[in-house]
Amino acid sequence: MPKKAEREIVCIAQFTAKHGKEDELIAALHSLMAPTHKEKGCIRYELNQNIDNPRVITFIEKFASKEDFDLHCNMPYIKAHFEKSPQWAALRPGAPPPATTTFAL
Repeated sequence: MPKKAEREIVCIAQFTAKHGKEDELIAALHSLMAPTHKEKGCIRYELNQNIDNPRVITFIEKFASKEDFDLHCNMPYIKAHFEKSPQWAALRPGAPPPATTTFAL
């Protein structure tokens, strides 16, 4: 098994849109996809909408290493998005969404 520093990272981040703000949240999240796909180590960055509750939007992210994932989380456009997110989602300014981050096995 590879060392932890060499293992792929999977993050599942979930946003809950404020009532009536689903389309605005989806548009804002879509704007993160193109630059993220160009980032070093980005393997997967996929946006999904819950079938039963369309207000719940989930990113499934996969990066080649923890270092690459940490760089992603500190990108200026990601930080700027977290500052603006409370317009559309139930989040505090600057706070990331609830997420589960794991090592890929």
